[in-house]
Amino acid sequence: MTILSAVALLILVLDPLGNVPLFLAALRNVPHPRHRAIILRELLIALGVLIVFLFGGPYILRILQVSQSSLGIAGGIILLIISLNMIFPGAKGTFGETDEEPFIVPLAIPLIAGPSALTTLILLMAEAPAMWLSWLAALLLAWFVTGLILLFSDVIGRVLGERGTMAIERLM
Repeated sequence: MTILSAVALLILVLDPLGNVPLFLAALRNVPHPRHRAIILRELLIALGVLIVFLFGGPYILRILQVSQSSLGIAGGIILLIISLNMIFPGAKGTFGETDEEPFIVPLAIPLIAGPSALTTLILLMAEAPAMWLSWLAALLLAWFVTGLILLFSDVIGRVLGERGTMAIERLM
């Protein structure tokens, strides 16, 4: 796998466009001037978690005695549950109603550094550990693209409108 294909894969797995409506929903009750600071903080936290799993993931799995195939199955189940919750939100929406500022959950983890992103990084390192510098570069580039899209989520939300963001959320 080349760096470019790893970047494309990681951008798809980090799913910045699919996260735009979720970020807008999670930040709905937070004062607008704080949005960019919160998104940047959550992006940095997610980057830290992603880097830890890039380098330490195989060791964590070995300590927990979890195989790569069971990790893939568990990640798929978690994604299914999250997807069902997005498609069929409860009366309070995907994240419920809260006036508190989100911190780590749900923005950094699992929306940015979710099970599929963590699994992808672990599998990249398991396949070719000697390419660690390439995987790190791919992660940083994909994270940067994701960050740009999420930092402009307010603009994207205004362009798409409420119905457009709802359609993107359910589609992604």
